[in-house]
Amino acid sequence: MHIPDGYLSPQTYVPCYIGAAAFLGIGLKKIRTEVSSGQVPYFAMAAAFAFLIQMFNIPIPGGTTGHAVGAAVVALLLGPWTAVVAMSVVLIIQAFVFGDGGITAIGANILTMAVVMPFTASWLFRLIGGGNRTAKRTVTAAFIAGYVSLLVAAIGAAFLFGIQPVIAGGPDGRPLYAPYPLSIALPVMAAEHLFLFSIIEGLVTALLIRYFLKNEPGAVYALKGT
Repeated sequence: MHIPDGYLSPQTYVPCYIGAAAFLGIGLKKIRTEVSSGQVPYFAMAAAFAFLIQMFNIPIPGGTTGHAVGAAVVALLLGPWTAVVAMSVVLIIQAFVFGDGGITAIGANILTMAVVMPFTASWLFRLIGGGNRTAKRTVTAAFIAGYVSLLVAAIGAAFLFGIQPVIAGGPDGRPLYAPYPLSIALPVMAAEHLFLFSIIEGLVTALLIRYFLKNEPGAVYALKGT
C-alpha cells in the first residue's frame, strides 16, 4: 500500500503533495478546536496503533507485501480530520525514518491512506449504521467501513500507478516510472485487497469498535449525535 520512490512521476507526486498539504493544514486547524487536552493521549495512542498494525506485512505473490492500515478505526474513534493528521504523522515518520514508502510519494500515500480512508470509513459508517442503531448493526457498519475504505484507497493507489505509462514515457515510448497500465494495476491491487487485506482491516475495525461500544461508547466519535 505504501508507494515507494521511483513509481510516480513529478507530474503526479507534485500535485499529490499540494493536495496532501491542503488536507493536513485543514486537519490541523480542525483538531485545535475539536480535540481537547484530555483527548491528546488518545491521539497519540491512535497514531501508535496505526504505526504498529502497518508493521505486520503479509507476503503476496509477485514479490511484494501488504498490510492493514488502521485509518478507518482511527476515524471512527476520533473523527476523520483527526485521523488525517494522525495518519499523516505516521506516514511521514515511516518514510523518513524507516524507508517505508518513498519521500517523493509521501503526498500520494497521505491522500490514499490518510484522506481517502478516514472520510470513506466515516461516511459509510454513518450511512449503514442509520438512526436506530443496535450493537450488531454498529459492528457490522464498522466492518464494512474498514473493508471498503481500504479497498477504495488501494484502487486510488492503483490508479496513480496505472496512469504513469500514459503521462510519463521516454522518447522510445517506454514507461519511465511504474510500468504497468491501468488494465493490470487496477485488477491486481483490487483483488489482493478485496480477498485479503480489506478483510483484515474490516475485522480490526469491527473488533475495536465492538470493544469501545461495550466498555466506553462515549469515546466513539462516530456515535456522537446519533
